[in-house]
Amino acid sequence: MDGAGRLARSLRSLGPQADLKAAAIGVVVLLRARLGLPRAAKPRLEREPPHRLIAFLERYLPNRAGVAATVLLLLGSAGFGVVKGGHLDAFTSALSDTRNAIANSAGFRITAVAINGRKQLTQDEVLAIGGVNGRSSLLFLDAATVRDKLKANPWIGEATVLKLYPGQLQIDIVERSAFALWQHDGRLAVIADDGAVLEPYLSRRFISLPLVVGKGAETRARDFLALLDRYPQVKTLTKAAIFIGERRWNLRLKDGLDIRLPEHDVGNALAALSKFDKEDRLFSRDIVAVDMRLPDRLTVQLSEDAAKAREELFKEKKPKKKAGDA
Repeated sequence: MDGAGRLARSLRSLGPQADLKAAAIGVVVLLRARLGLPRAAKPRLEREPPHRLIAFLERYLPNRAGVAATVLLLLGSAGFGVVKGGHLDAFTSALSDTRNAIANSAGFRITAVAINGRKQLTQDEVLAIGGVNGRSSLLFLDAATVRDKLKANPWIGEATVLKLYPGQLQIDIVERSAFALWQHDGRLAVIADDGAVLEPYLSRRFISLPLVVGKGAETRARDFLALLDRYPQVKTLTKAAIFIGERRWNLRLKDGLDIRLPEHDVGNALAALSKFDKEDRLFSRDIVAVDMRLPDRLTVQLSEDAAKAREELFKEKKPKKKAGDA
């Protein structure tokens, strides 16, 4: 072969030899620490030619150690590439699907699911929340993880997950009940009696729930609405309960009348309000607001038309001056 060919072979031969020498030096350093060789041996070994280093490695390394090291190196490189490239989730998902497929083929496919206690949630929603799908196998299903996922959903208060081999899954849940609608910052949500937001208000099946408005109203609604239940005459006319300044409540009646309740002794104020309506038909009058914030009085604000009519009435009743009066 001509000179160009010889030059090419020479250049190609430098790469593996240099890599081998570098790899050998690295392995020697590791072996020195592993086998307890004296530190003075390092300079001598690093100066040895590659063939002597190889002989040294063959003497101390067990059979097939190089193959095992290569496999580990390849696996480590692959793992680093998966993490570095942002493919860890996809890799984990693929690995999970693979092991589930093997378990399913071995007879551990989930063939029956029993879900007890659901009212608002459908079976598909419960399974989706728990992370159970058609690829899941009973063998590799983590019941504790499924339970934690279920309890993280605001609709589910308690959950129990049982695996019944070879292919049955039983889920028992205790759902929270929709208690009221809560309006805050222009948003309307369905809440439980403890104030937990269950979901945004989208379905009209919740339209009959009582409405509470304002910051803090969601956590104080249970006690106040329980108190309001004692006075059905007031409750049936109430459109919304409005929490003012996180301190006290106003009632907005269906005809637009505002009832301003005191901060304390709310029960007595509601009892008095109910009594005034029974005896004096208070809610049927032409008024726009009833102020009960002062403990010793009730103040009524007339509507604009009623106020003008009242003013005209007083003018008519005012005595006219006689001609000789000064």
